[in-house]
Amino acid sequence: MSEDATITARVPRDFESLRSTIIERKATMPKRLAQVAVFALNNPDEIAFGTTASIATASDVQPSTLVRLARHLGYEGFSDLQSIFRERLRDRTLTYEERLISLEETRVEDENAAILSGFISAANQSINRLAATIQTDAFARSVEILAKAETIYLIAKRRSYPLTAHMTYAFSKLNIRHQIVASPNGVDSELVQFATPRDAAIAASFSPYAAESLAQSQLLVDRGVPLIAITDSAFSPLAAGATHWFEVAEADFAGFRSLSASMALIMAFPVAIAEQRRKWAMVRSAKQKME
Repeated sequence: MSEDATITARVPRDFESLRSTIIERKATMPKRLAQVAVFALNNPDEIAFGTTASIATASDVQPSTLVRLARHLGYEGFSDLQSIFRERLRDRTLTYEERLISLEETRVEDENAAILSGFISAANQSINRLAATIQTDAFARSVEILAKAETIYLIAKRRSYPLTAHMTYAFSKLNIRHQIVASPNGVDSELVQFATPRDAAIAASFSPYAAESLAQSQLLVDRGVPLIAITDSAFSPLAAGATHWFEVAEADFAGFRSLSASMALIMAFPVAIAEQRRKWAMVRSAKQKME
């Protein structure tokens, strides 16, 4: 196979593959190409809808840089690269009604069984991917930070909210002081003002990122509070200020994404924190008996 054919074979033809390729190559990209690549992943809708001129202006580069990035990644030109973002948009902007219609059009013999099987398969894919990519040393360091915290602040909105809801339940059962930032009377920004560097936070947000989660997380970071982030990209705004962050890419079925892998990760945190504190308590008790 020729070199050109090899490059062509490696060209990402879906958004997830493109995202992985950019993350893998970002460190070796020329500065301007890396700049626009990060902009593209952070603003995929802008890339899908924009013109070469408008995208260049928004990302603060010359229009020719967009063409250079496309060719650097193996595409024939910028329009070829842009088609990946437009395809992603078509997938992501299906309404729930449209997703249900697409399921009906599948025409399987046992539709209910197929739906159940589809979601189970997506959950398995998500968890297997997390198991293959999770950095256990980062998890251990995060647990140590959280175990030392006086209060653990929990931030998640919209689809991510169930993660903090479950952690609230687990932390309460394990006697771990925490504060979920989800007040019904809209005083979340005031709540985080009580946080100090002696505390810590766990925040979760996935594309399209919840603006409130990003703002509240930044407020905590500005106050010197260590932040553990659960998100879906190295270029996620949530990852930028995090002390440690975990990339969780959930598979979907018919456009519906679950929280299977994310839930597995956040279920591990309360138990690991409680166990770490128990060990520290045992060490302190042993030292006191020796004195």
